Amino acid sequence: MMTTAAGSRPPSAKEWTLRLYLSEHDPDTTARVVLNTGDNVLESRAEAHRNPYDTVVPEIGDELAVGRALVALGQQLLRAAAGDIRDVGASEEPSPAPLWSPRE
Repeated sequence: MMTTAAGSRPPSAKEWTLRLYLSEHDPDTTARVVLNTGDNVLESRAEAHRNPYDTVVPEIGDELAVGRALVALGQQLLRAAAGDIRDVGASEEPSPAPLWSPRE
């Protein structure tokens, strides 16, 4: 469970640390994202693969791999929140329609 009931702790400012690691081995780029909330650590990885016939533009691989890793991390956070909502017996609002298809 990621969430503690609001009444059990005083209001405070929080700082979450996000670390991003990129590894490039042409034509592959791998991104690893680690989020430390102070209470939990979540991690996601994603890859981008350049077609050997495409022009070499390393920034594109970086952007794709990082974007995919961040989306995966966001999905983990949403699943954790949904589990926390269930655990405290609250009703969850329906999820909004996705902004993109799962294959993007």
